[in-house]
Amino acid sequence: MNSPRPLALTLLLAPALVGLFACARRTDPAYVKSIDAWHAKRMESLRSETGWLTLVGLLPLHAGENSVGSAAGSDVRLINKAPARVGTITVADGRFLFQAAPGVDTRVENAAGVPGAARVDTVTMIGDAHDRPTTVDVGPLLFYVIERGEKTFLRVKDRQSEVRRAFTGVDRFPVDARWRVTAKLVPHDPPVTVPVPDVLGQISEEPSPGTLSFTLAGRACRLVPTGEPGSQLFIIFGDATNGVSTYGAGRFLYADPPGPDGKVVLDFNKAINPPCAFTPFATCPLPPEGNRLTLAVEAGEKSWGGGHH
Repeated sequence: MNSPRPLALTLLLAPALVGLFACARRTDPAYVKSIDAWHAKRMESLRSETGWLTLVGLLPLHAGENSVGSAAGSDVRLINKAPARVGTITVADGRFLFQAAPGVDTRVENAAGVPGAARVDTVTMIGDAHDRPTTVDVGPLLFYVIERGEKTFLRVKDRQSEVRRAFTGVDRFPVDARWRVTAKLVPHDPPVTVPVPDVLGQISEEPSPGTLSFTLAGRACRLVPTGEPGSQLFIIFGDATNGVSTYGAGRFLYADPPGPDGKVVLDFNKAINPPCAFTPFATCPLPPEGNRLTLAVEAGEKSWGGGHH
């Protein structure tokens, strides 16, 4: 007579076996490889000569003439890698006129679109409210105007920054397809804007196409993305990992626009740190009201140890 033990043991192990099979599905090598490739491109972007790791200054501009340079007493004081006197930026009537100091080699993008290829003495700088702001190069530094509400700043980058030199990558959670879910975008009717706070204490009204409803780790969730209808969705969210294993202020996630059925794929394995995780000179938006999940989203990028907190 056969012993019942093998059958009992099989029944006992069945849930674990099911879990193993499910895990195998969750960690499909092709899927992991695709996320790894995506992450590699993300790291390459951070390491670029104009990536967030190069940001070394966020300097306010006032109305009228602003002296720019590394000399003490400059209205806009750059780091010591810049000449003592680089020039001036005159702010008037929504325009930003840069004039180089005598003998200083300052450059902008040429007609072919090559950055730093055309030498200039005077140029009207277009701010970052436009797709391609005017960037002025001086040695290893570059700077351009950014506008945040009623405030205007000079954003300064250093291609040779110590942060960029020391960067070895960003740690992340293991890739797990359980964190890739399908959401339903329920359009706002009528269309609305969403108040989005930022680290400067300002609030901007951003267009939002609707509310995303989905189930994550067995829980019903809702997040409000920003973006124009039909465009890529931008999601600023917080969760229970913030301040523990991930950046305290929250993370970013991008998603393709919804299909005709309103469905949107949210892949939290692609959740990333905001620029403020790497530098104190960024102007990051924060999660809008209601965009903080109560569960721990253990997917995507973790905190960057050398970053700004």
